[in-house]
This record gives sequence, C-alpha cells and structure tokens, in this order.
Amino acid sequence: MAAFYSGIHLKLKSPQTPWEDKLKLARFAWISTQCLLPNKEQVLLDWCTHALTGWYNQKVEFSQNVLEGLWCYLDDLLHSRKLHSLLKQGKTISLRLNMAQLLLDRFQESARVGSKSPVCVSTILSVCQGLLSSPALSSVFTTKYELMVNLLVKLSALACRELQQSLLTEALMADSVTCENEVMTECLQTQPDSELDNSQIEPITESPPDQPKSDPNKSCFKENLRSANLFEVLLQGLSCYLSVQRQQANPNRVFTMVTNQLIQTLVLLRHLLTSGEFAPSHTHLRLRQQLCRDIRIKIDSILQSALFPSEHLTSYKEELLPSKEDSGKRGPGGAKGPLKPVSAILSKLSAEGYCEPPLHYSVKSNTLSLLFKFFLESYGKGRGENQEAHRMLCFYFLARLVPALDIGLDGHSPSPAKADQPVSVSTGQKSPPASLCTPESWSLALLAVESLLSQALSADIYNVAADKIRHGEVQLNFYRALGQMLFNQAQPSIPAWYRCLKVLLNLNHLILEPDLDQLSSSAWVNSECMEARVQRARQLMVCSLLQTYTKLRQLPRLFSELLSVICQPALDHLRPPLLPEGISASLKTCLLDTPPSQGIEICSLVLESIRKHILPDLVNEESGAEKMEIDGSGDDKWEIKAQEREDASLKLFSLTQLLHVVLFSLKTLDSTSPLPIVRQSQALMEEMQQVVKELLQLLSSEKKSVKTNTSSIQKTPRKGKKNLDHKEPEKVSESKTWALWEQRTQEAALLLTYTWVEVDTLFYIHCSKYTPLDSAQTAAASKTADRVPVLTRIESLLSGVIFPARLQPSCSPMSCFLLKLLTLQQTKKVLLDATLVCEPSTVTLLSRAAKFILAKSDHEGSLDGEQVWDGQIGSVTAGSYPVAHWYLVTSNLPLIAPYLSREDVDCVADALVSSLLSRQADGGKDQPPGCLTVYLISSQLLQSPVFAELPSLFSATVCSLTQRIIGVFKATHVPKICPMLLKFQEKGTGVNSLERDASHGLPTKEAIVEDILASSKTGEVSVLLTDAQSKELVDLLQILTHLNPDGMNSEDLSSVFLLLFFMLTSTSSQSDQVATDPPESGGDAVFLVTLLRILTCLLEGRNFQSVLKLIHGGALLKAAVSSLLCHSNNERFRDACNSDWLDLIRAVQGFIRCLVQLIIIRNSSVRLNLDQFTSYLTSTDIVAPGSAAVLGKPDPGLSIMSVHVLLASLTSFSQAMTSNLGRSKPMDQTLTQMLTRTTASLGPAVEYVLKPPTVSQSSIQPARILGQAFVVEVVTVMLHCELSSLSVEENNKQTDTKLSHMNLYQNFCQQILKEISSAHRPMDFLVSSFHFLSAFHKAMKKTGGDKKDEQGEERKGGKELDELYVQILQNVHRLLTASWLSSNDVCELEPAVQELLCHLVEESSTGQFNLLLMMIREGLDIGQLRAGNYREVLSAVIIIKLLSCCQLPEPCSKALWLIAPQIISAMVFLVRSSSQDVSLTLPFTVPAVMLLTSLLRQGEGLITNPHHVILVLGALQSVPLDHLTPLVYQSAFLAVHEALFAIVQCHPQVMLNAAPSFLNVFHRLVASIMQEGRQRGDGDTGPDCDVYLQCSRLIERMYSHIAATAESFTTLSAFMVAQYVTELQKVTLRPDIKLHLTEGIYRILDLCMEQDIKFLTAGLQMGVREVFNELYGSYTHYHKAQRQGEDKYTV
Repeated sequence: MAAFYSGIHLKLKSPQTPWEDKLKLARFAWISTQCLLPNKEQVLLDWCTHALTGWYNQKVEFSQNVLEGLWCYLDDLLHSRKLHSLLKQGKTISLRLNMAQLLLDRFQESARVGSKSPVCVSTILSVCQGLLSSPALSSVFTTKYELMVNLLVKLSALACRELQQSLLTEALMADSVTCENEVMTECLQTQPDSELDNSQIEPITESPPDQPKSDPNKSCFKENLRSANLFEVLLQGLSCYLSVQRQQANPNRVFTMVTNQLIQTLVLLRHLLTSGEFAPSHTHLRLRQQLCRDIRIKIDSILQSALFPSEHLTSYKEELLPSKEDSGKRGPGGAKGPLKPVSAILSKLSAEGYCEPPLHYSVKSNTLSLLFKFFLESYGKGRGENQEAHRMLCFYFLARLVPALDIGLDGHSPSPAKADQPVSVSTGQKSPPASLCTPESWSLALLAVESLLSQALSADIYNVAADKIRHGEVQLNFYRALGQMLFNQAQPSIPAWYRCLKVLLNLNHLILEPDLDQLSSSAWVNSECMEARVQRARQLMVCSLLQTYTKLRQLPRLFSELLSVICQPALDHLRPPLLPEGISASLKTCLLDTPPSQGIEICSLVLESIRKHILPDLVNEESGAEKMEIDGSGDDKWEIKAQEREDASLKLFSLTQLLHVVLFSLKTLDSTSPLPIVRQSQALMEEMQQVVKELLQLLSSEKKSVKTNTSSIQKTPRKGKKNLDHKEPEKVSESKTWALWEQRTQEAALLLTYTWVEVDTLFYIHCSKYTPLDSAQTAAASKTADRVPVLTRIESLLSGVIFPARLQPSCSPMSCFLLKLLTLQQTKKVLLDATLVCEPSTVTLLSRAAKFILAKSDHEGSLDGEQVWDGQIGSVTAGSYPVAHWYLVTSNLPLIAPYLSREDVDCVADALVSSLLSRQADGGKDQPPGCLTVYLISSQLLQSPVFAELPSLFSATVCSLTQRIIGVFKATHVPKICPMLLKFQEKGTGVNSLERDASHGLPTKEAIVEDILASSKTGEVSVLLTDAQSKELVDLLQILTHLNPDGMNSEDLSSVFLLLFFMLTSTSSQSDQVATDPPESGGDAVFLVTLLRILTCLLEGRNFQSVLKLIHGGALLKAAVSSLLCHSNNERFRDACNSDWLDLIRAVQGFIRCLVQLIIIRNSSVRLNLDQFTSYLTSTDIVAPGSAAVLGKPDPGLSIMSVHVLLASLTSFSQAMTSNLGRSKPMDQTLTQMLTRTTASLGPAVEYVLKPPTVSQSSIQPARILGQAFVVEVVTVMLHCELSSLSVEENNKQTDTKLSHMNLYQNFCQQILKEISSAHRPMDFLVSSFHFLSAFHKAMKKTGGDKKDEQGEERKGGKELDELYVQILQNVHRLLTASWLSSNDVCELEPAVQELLCHLVEESSTGQFNLLLMMIREGLDIGQLRAGNYREVLSAVIIIKLLSCCQLPEPCSKALWLIAPQIISAMVFLVRSSSQDVSLTLPFTVPAVMLLTSLLRQGEGLITNPHHVILVLGALQSVPLDHLTPLVYQSAFLAVHEALFAIVQCHPQVMLNAAPSFLNVFHRLVASIMQEGRQRGDGDTGPDCDVYLQCSRLIERMYSHIAATAESFTTLSAFMVAQYVTELQKVTLRPDIKLHLTEGIYRILDLCMEQDIKFLTAGLQMGVREVFNELYGSYTHYHKAQRQGEDKYTV
C-alpha cells in the first residue's frame, strides 16, 4: 500500500510523467477508495492549483487540452459531494491564496474585447461558483475586502456585457432583415428547449472535449450555458460581498470603494435587469424573473448600506445644508465621513464611458430616483425636533438630484448632457444617441422627476408653514422653479408631464398658482395629444386641480383663469373636448361641495366671457362684407373673418357646454334657500336670458345679411362674370364656412336656451320666492294673441320661428337633439297645468310636439348598429345621435306616449323589437363600460315596471312580436293546409286586426282553436320549421319572456296565447336542406321549454279568463300533452341531452300544475274540465301503448320518452288536485274521484316500469332511463293521492282505510332502505327517497297503527311501525356517515331529512323518542373523533341540529331540553378537540358550531343556566381562523359570528357576566378579518375578496348590536377601541373593508365617555396612539357631527 501511495505521489511530481497521465492519475486518486493518501483532498487541490498557477506564470508547459482538463478537474473537485460533506464535518481544507487572483485574471481576459481565452468561460464561472458555495473555500476572496470588490466588478461587468449584447442583438433583428441577421438568429436558436432546460439544471462539471474548438452549434450552446451560469454566480458573489461589506469597520473605506469601483457597474446592471425584465433577451439567456429580482435586491442593499450609512449623516449635512442652518450642529471634531459624498456620487453617475451612450441618460435618471429612495429610508425618519431637520436635509438632497437630470432648472436652456444638446443632423454628421429634445429623453427625464416628487410627497418632507416661517420659502421657490421649467419646456404629449404637475399641485397649490393660466392652457384647454394614456393622465391632473380648488373654496378663481384661456385666440377645432366624461364627473362632484354663491359666481363669469369676448367676434359688419363681395378685393379679409367666426362659434359652444354642466350640477333653489341666493339666481337667469336674445338676434340678422349679399352678388356687372365664374368654388367653400360657424352658433344657442328654460322651470317649481322668466317672456311675445304663453312657445319651436329656417335641424345632430329636448321641456310645462291639458287645442299641439320628438332625422339610421353614447349632450355626433335620440324617447315615454298616434306607437314598438333582435343576432358584443347603446336602453325599457303602465305601447309591442311570429309561419313549409290560419295571416294580426275581424264576423280566434283541437286529435302538424326558423322563434320568445302578462289586455293575451299554443300543438321541426352544419343537439327541447315557460307565465295573467272563454281548460291540457307525446316520438329528440329533456319534463309539469290550479280557483266547469283531461290520461289508447312500449316493442327508446311525458303529466295533475283538497265538500268529492282514477292508472304504469326486464329485453331498463329520482317521485305522488283521498273519506265517515297499492309501497320502501346508503347515490334520488319515507311512515301510521278493531292486528301494526321507525333512523344515520357525502351534499339533504324527522317524532311515543336520544348519545363520542372517524360523530351532530328545529310534542320537547346541557357540554369538548386539526374545520368544526348556535336559538327561555352559554363561548375561542382558504375562512367566520349573534339576541341576561369572554371571541373575528383584508396589491380583486368584504359587513353589524346593548359593554368600550386600534396599527386595510370596520367602531366610540378618551390617549403606545388620534379625528369630523345633527330631531 505504501508503494502504491509512493508511486502516485511521485508520478504526480515527476517531470518525466506526461501531463495527460498525471491528469488521469489525479482523477483516479480522487474517485478511488483504494488510494489512501494522507489528507488526499488537500493534496490533490494543492497539486491542481499549483499546476494552473505554474502554467499561467509560464513556469510549466503543457497543451491546451491539459489546461482545460485541469480546470474541469478543479471544477469537479469543488462541486463534489465528498468535499462538501468533509467540510460540513469540520475538516480543514483550503485553497492557495493566489487562486483568487488567478480567477480574477481569467475574468479579465474574458472581458477584453476580441480576446480568445484558452479556457471556456463557463468552466471558470463554475469553478467560481464552487468556491463561493462554501465559506471555507470562499475565504480566498472574503479575507481581503479589495479582492471581493474586484471579483464583484468583474462579474458585474461580464453580466452587463451579456445583457447589452443580447439587447443589441434584439435591436439588430428588429431593425434589419439582412442575411447576416438571419444567420445570427439561426445561431441563437439552434438548440432545442429540452437541452437548454437540462443545461440549466445540471452544474457545469463535464470534461472538455478532445478538440478545443467545436462546431458553431456547440459554441452557441456553450455561450448559453455561460449566460445561464453567470447570473447564478453573480447572485452568489453579491451575497458574499454584502456579508463582507457589513463586516467592515470603516464605513469611509466602503464608501470610497463602492463609489470608485462598484457604483457605475452596479447601477448599469440594475438598469439592464429592470428595463429588460420581460424582454426576449431574458428568455434567450434563461434569466428567470425571480433571479432578476434577487439580484436587484442585493444590489439595492449594497448601495444603500455603503452610500448612506448612519455614520455619514454629518457629512451629508455639511455638504447639503447651508451654513446658517447647520451652525451649531456639527461636533467639535468635524465630520468623520467623506468630504463631499453627494458630489462624489453624482460625478460618478454623470461620467461617461461605463455604458453605451444610448443607455447613459436612462441609467442616470433611474438611479437618481433610486438614490433618493435610499436617502429617505436612511435619513428621513427623525423624531421630535430632529424631524424637521431631517426633512430639510432630504429636500436639499432632492434639490441636488433634480439638476443632475439636466432639465434646465436653473433657467438656462436644457442640456442633460453633451449628447442631449439639439444637433442638426446633416449628411455625414452623426446625431447624438440620446437627445433631450426627442420625446424619449423628455419622457425619461419627466419620469424621473415624477418619481422624485412622488417620493417627496409620500415622505412628507414639505411642511408649508415651517418652510415659510423658518426657511424663507426655500422649498416653495424650488418647486416653483421646477413648475416654471415644466411650463417653459411643456411636453403635453408625455403622460409623466401631467403627473409631475399633479404632484406639485398636491404638494402645495401655491406652487402652480402664479402660472394657473399656463396650467389651464397647456394641461387642459390646449392639450392636443389624444393618445389614451395621455388623456388619462390629463384627466387625472385636471380632476386633482378641481378638487384642490374646491377644498380651498376658490373654484371661481380657477374658472376665471380657465375662461380667459378659452377665450384666447386659437384654432378651436384642434382643441380636445373641454369636458370629457372623467372631468365632467369630477366637476359635478366638486360643485356639490361648493357654496351656492360660488356656483352662481362661476355661471356669471361664463356669461360675462360670452358677452365680452365671444359675441363681438360673431357680429357681422354688413357694409364691409357687401363691399368685399362686390369688388372682390376682400377675399383674404373675408377668409380671416370667416375663420374668426368659426373659432368664436366653437368657443361659444365650449362655454355653453361648461355653463350647462355647472348649472345642472348645482343644488336647485327651494323654499329654504336664503333670499340673497335667490336674488343672485334671479339676476343670473335674467343675464342668461339676455345672452339668449342676443344670440337669436345674431342668427336672425345673419339670415338677412346672407340674403342681401346674395342679391348683391347677383347684380354684379357682366364684365366681372368671367372672374366670378373662376372663383365659384371658392365662394362655395366660403358659404360652407359661414354655414359651419352658423351651425355651431345655433347649437350653442339651443343648448343655452334649453339650459335656461330647464333651470328656470326647476327654480320656479321648488322655490316660491323665485319669479319665472320663461313665462314672462312668452307672455310678452303673445299679448296680442289669445293663447297661453307656453303654448305659444311650443308653437314657435315647432314652426321654426325661434331659429332661422335657413338652418334645418336635420343638418346638425346636435341641433336636432337639442331642439327635441327643448320641445320636450316645454311639453312638461304644459302637462303641469291640469286645466290646460284638457283643452282640445292643447291636445293637438301636444300631439304635434310628441310627433316632432319622435320623428327621425337624416342622421338617424337603423337602430341595429353598434352605436355608443356616453350620455353627455356635448358628445352627440352623427354616430351617437341614434342612441341619444332613442334614450330621449324611451326615458320620456310616459309623457309623450298618450299623445302619439297609432302609427307612431307601432313605429316605437317595431324599433324596440328590432333593436333587441339585432343584439341577439350579433351575439351580444361587449360595449365600453358606462356607455349607452340602443340594445341596453331597449332591454332596460322592456324590463322596467313602467313599461306595463303604457298600455298602447305594450299592446303595440305584443302586436309587433305577433306579426314577426306570423311572418316566420308564412315562410315555413305547410304540409297540411290550415285555411283559418292563412285567413288569420291575410287579415293581419294583433289587437286591431282581431277586433276588425270580429266586427266583420270572421271567427279568427275560434278558427285557431279549431286547428289546435284538430291537431291534438289527429296528431298531425300544420307547419314544419327549419332550424333557422326555430332559432328565430326562440329569439322572439326570449323577448316575450320579459313582458309582464298583467300588462296585456284581454285581446292581446288571448291572441298571443292562442298563437303560441298553436305553435306548440301544430308545428314541428325539420332539418335545414341547405345547412352544412348538423342541427344543434337538443335544439327542439330548448324551443319547447321556452315555449312552455312563456305559456305558463301567460296563465298567470289577470286577463287569462278571456282565453278560457274560447277554449276549455281541459282541452288545453289535453292538446298540450297530446302534442308533447307526438314530439317525444320525433327522432330528433333522441339527440337531446339529458338535462334539456329533464328541463322539458319540468316545464310540462309546471304548465299542467298552473293550469289545473287556475281551473280549480276559477270554479267554473271544474268537473267538466278535469274529467276531460282525466279521461284522456287514463284512456286505453294512451296508457296501453305506453305500457306496451315499456315492454319494448317497436322503438323502446322513443316510447320510453312518451311514457316519461305521460307519467310526468299524471304526477303533476295529481299533485295539483291534492294541493287543492279542503276547499269545499263538492270540490273535494270531484277531486277525490279524479285522484282515484289517476292513481288507478299510475299503479300499473309504475309496476311496468319497476318490473325487471327479461333476458331478451336486458338492454331495456325503463327505470334507469326514466331516472330513479323520477320513479320515486311518481310513487310518492301516488301515495299522497291515496292518503288525501283517505283523509276525505274519513271526514265523510267512511270506514275503509285501506290503500289500494299498499304492497307496492311496502316493497318500494324496503328497496329504498336497502339502496339509500349502500353506495354513492344522486342527490335528487336521496331527496325523493326521504320524501317517500315521510309519506310512507304517515301512511303506516294511518292504516296500520290506528286499527282498533282487533287487538292482535293493533299489536302487529304497532310492531311494524316500530320496526319501520328504527330502520329509517338507522339508514339516515348510516347515510350521514357515508364517506362520499360532501359538505355541500349534506346541506342539500338537510331540509328533506328535517322533514322526515318531523314526521317521525310528530306522533312518536316516548319509547321511540328515547330510542332516538340513545342513538344521539352514542354518536357524541369523542373517542370516535380522536380515532379519526369524525363522520360517525357528524351524523349525530346533524340529527341533533335538525331535531332542535322541529316542532316536537310536549313530552319529547321536555326530554330533549332536559338533556340539552349534556349535549352542549359534549359539543364543547368535540369542538375543542376538532379545532386542533385544521383539516376538520370545514367538515366537522363548522357544523358542530352551527349545532351549538341552533341549540342557543331554539333554547331561548329553556336554557336557564348561564354556565352553559359561557361554555359555548369557550368553545368558540378555539375555532381556527388563521391560514385558511377563503371558502373555509368564510364558513368558520360565519359560524362563529352567528353563534355570537344568537347569544346577543337570545340570551342577553348572560351578557352581564360573560361580556369579557364574548369580547375575546369577537376580537378574534376582528383581528382575523384585519389580517385577511389587508392590502395585497394585485390580489385585492376577485371573488375571494368579496368573501372578506361580506365578513367586514358582519363585523359592522355586530358592533351595532353590541352598541345596542350598551348596559353590558359600557365599561368595556374603551377596551374594545384599544384592541381595535392595536390590530389596525399592524396592517394596511383595503379601503372597502376599512370603511365597514370604521363605521362599526364608530358605534363603540359613541359609548365612550370623555374619561375613556383621555385614558386611551394617555395609555396607548406611541404608534398605536397615532392610529387612535387619526380614528378619533375622523369620528369627530364625520360620524359624531352627523349623529349630533340627528339627535336634534330625536324626541
């Protein structure tokens, strides 16, 4: 062994041994267990590092392959598990110190541009990774701080180069399509994803290939591997460096090293990682987002701890603070830190050369914001007296950072860098890479400024009072200079520019107030960029401006500046809308908070601007215009004048729109308004009236002027004819310009007139002190005419007297809409006068007005488009006019509908139906939120309760739908001629046609009835519908479903019902001949379901008696079932899915029940109708074929569907009759006879269904096809029918108490008891089974247990009843313990189980009830729960909960509540035990708490011992509420809350002693909702958040209940508030949740006395006290003031 050892050692040292053999020997020595070298690991590491050092020092020579092999061997050693396990065991293994420098030199080689390293960089990186992964090995770097800095510089430089090369590759690939780029792309994407993923997972420890140079694909692959490994190594290097930096005792040394060597590389690397986080380069480099985030976090920690340590605070003060402010603050020794740290940092950031020129400015701008964030976190949190000093220090640092952006803050021209100067680009001259004159540079600069200002605002470093009093407004001057720069270098196309202004406004409104006109102009009125992001930022800034001046009560001042800007000369057609939706909504909100006098002042300012600045520009100088036209010398002046007029008209409309919004947003006058406000309003309206008159005179004079000019042009001498002809197109253009300004002026005049009339009327209606002006004006105008003034005004509007006839309303959508609005307003004024409305002339005039309002204009196309309107008058255009007009018509239908002609009403109805159908046809595309569409308006009208109060329109809509249905019938194939239907088509449809036909003796409805009856008898259909026609009819039926049948008159209801019933009985479906797609599965079933539901709805109409006068109810029932039996034999129903078919069966049953109920309630020919239907259902030609079909003759699948329809019809028919027993003896006799016949038919049918199939019919299983639940339901109905008949016979003193199908019921019961808990069963089957067991137990009680004639039979019947009782209880218990039953399933079964238990215990004996209690007691075994068998206990819990809610007989009730305390004690132990296992929270703990709640509620007055209630509180204390999913949390929260609410509501006497325990449990709820409802960023929306919002509402409600029982909690109110604010201080709540919690705690603060508030203020800790002060301040400002206001009116 020694020789073996000596041989390897000597061979490794021997110069005669080839290096290739040495390398093989070293590998063998490492992996071989036979080689027992002392300290083998250290020896081999030393040999490898010595060999590498010797080669690089040129002391040893060997090949490149050997060199790569040595590096790979070292990499294998450093990554081996063996080495790391030895290091963990504490063995000392180290590397040579020169290894660190060796690695740094290799990184330096790799960083040289164009150099080729002899070793793959990925191998070097892997070696470095192995070194840094172990503290013992990484000591070669960490022992010397400079080496660690050097390593980090090299790694960061490599990472930056990789990212920049990748970004450059992306730019080249995006900008060029040359062959060279294609080759590069191919190279970058050579390797498949699987190889890349594998390379990312495994470390780079493989040996290099024999050949040093591989093919290009492999080199590309290596580069990718290197990139992937580089960032992992970088993260390790950053972590190691950060730990070393924190260990340095000299912060000056760290600062110097970081600023001199690290800061430039680190900020560049951080920028590249941040800006390209989602770029393709990161995907190419396989750079994960989490890895990027970790690297950025490490970089941030390094920079913050190195540049801004606490030891350097004095140095920053010396450099930043002025000497007078810093006097006396320095220590005697002066500053110990760097001399000028800010200058050092900024000089490094501003230096060039550390990154590519295009990136320099973006890196610097992003870094400045980051540095300010670090500075605020490090030095901005002073306390007490130092707080103001720290804030000023932060401000001075901000003041140094902003000029570093080179945005010209000092008043000079902006020069962010030399490269940022504007340079004229000419041929051969290179433009600078980043110029601040380009939008990109300004965007970067403004983003940085915004970030800096936002941080300053959030950190609250600007104290306005302290700045003014003690610092000479230095901050105000700085921010004002910054604002001046923003206006001088305005960038309204960049969203950040608006956000900067918004932040300055939030800092202090005085910053921008001197430039308020520039702000209004650049950022509001004249902002031309219409990009969505820019508009959003602009609107937010304007809204903030409005809110600020509203709070300052200086809104008139803002509007004064705004009006001056609007009236400035400008091309108004280039201006954006003055009041878009967002700004308009904000303005309305602000005006509600503005004093009325200021609102009136704003309106007066607008009117003054119109009269002083706008109207003079609109006045035409007639003589000058004539002269220009005649001599032709004033063409240029004419164009200038026309342009001025056009601009003035646009300004006029903007001001008018502004005035409209302001006036419609102010609070109206009322009788309580102060008299000065009323007088100001009166003067305002008079001034407004004068402006309206001037505008109307202007338009009227312009009309005359145009006529005069036209005649003058026509009289031009003949010698100028040639020139005039040459200039004819120019004159046409000029006339268009004149028409344009006149059109805009007319729109403004109309809007101003409408606003004035509307406001004037409102003031008059609500304020008795106000004198209306509209009536006075019209009265003065109509003194000569003997007419009421308002009628004269309507006549003027309709005849076009008010506005010149030259401009027709149809030429402008806005004018047309406003004229209709004005007409509508005047119509309202007429309708206010009851005596005036009754006059015939008034009615005629109102009809003309209604027709004018309804009339279509040239702009209005069809209402089936996708037009959208935002609801603002100013946004009415040709595209949105149809929506606006439709909204105007539909929203005022109650006013104008009585005055519309029949044709107009029909037109409205057709438009309504067409718009609804068009939306269904195009699939219902989504529309922008908050906007109106024609379909949305129509659907809201259709569903409105007002629609049924418009009889004429309602009837017309029904007629329109009926006509469309008939239109579909006309296009169908009619195999059997239906002459009466064709005659019905020819004569028309609807109410009018039916009335006409009746007057002419045409029995149209009777003919339809005959066709319906004929179809029901023969089974033949009259109309065949294609799939497309069926779809069209379904769309029409969907509209009919929204119509209220009570709104239909008799004629409409009978017409629609008969037509739809004809559709049910006489139509069938056929496949489309031209359709390429197969028909939809179940389409026929869906059609019939919709039809039957509408027919059922029509049955409930109050005028349905008219239908029963035409056809008997029994005939309707017979025809419906007959048609459905025919439909069920259709082959197309074979494709219907099970759910659609079951929906059809339910719809049939609903129709039959509703119609039978109506027949019985009507009490007219009841026997005739019911007997007719009963005879049909029980006839042999219906039942026998069905029975034969069950046996499986011709087509069993289809026939079984018929049987399904038949059984469903019999069942629902029997149910309806059973529910109406007891009305009267004659009625009971009739119904009993019918029930006997139906039961007799149901029995054989059920027996056939339940009969097991033979061998030849094994594939046919009727019960399985029909469904177990349906069969059980049928048998249950049979049993109920027999029991009901038996009860009637008992009342009639008939002694026969036998059931005719008792054997069937007994066998059925035994089968159910076998199957109910044997395996997984559907829920509907279980529910039906419980219903049957309830009915069967009742039947056994009635027929078996009540026999008194023979003692033996009585004993036998009682024994059977006891056995049934026990069997039912055992099976219910067994079912509730089933493992396949989920919590939702249990909740679904509980009502049926409770009904069954009620029947069992209703008349149970004491022995039977004791048996139930014993079963319960055995179930409440905590041993079962601890053994993991919680379902056994859960079954008993559910039974107790349901039993406690039953109406028990008195002996049973006493027995239950006698043992209730024992049950509560057992449940408390169970809850505490289950709470230890969080997984049992939803399945067991919540139901157990719900049981306790039920016992507390039902035990009100019965549970007398307070101890048991306190025990419940102790159990609630242990219910888990932390770390739960939203669903489980909601269930647990609700359970605990309901238990507390039950205690407050039902056991108030306990609260006097149990208040502390109660509050502890309630505080758990409050604390949990605070934790779950805290802000989570993107996770604050979604369904899960609604869960926590609902819980917060419950907390608010509980606070209210606690406050209502003040006598129990008065002494603890301060304690509750302290608990609340202590929890609130820990989290930041979502606003919606905080709103509810705050409203709740306000109720508790109402209970607090003054000494409680003082106690809280003095006793709370510092941070909690601040939260309490804020809470109490809002309570005093909002809630307390409101409550005191309410107390004034409380007796």
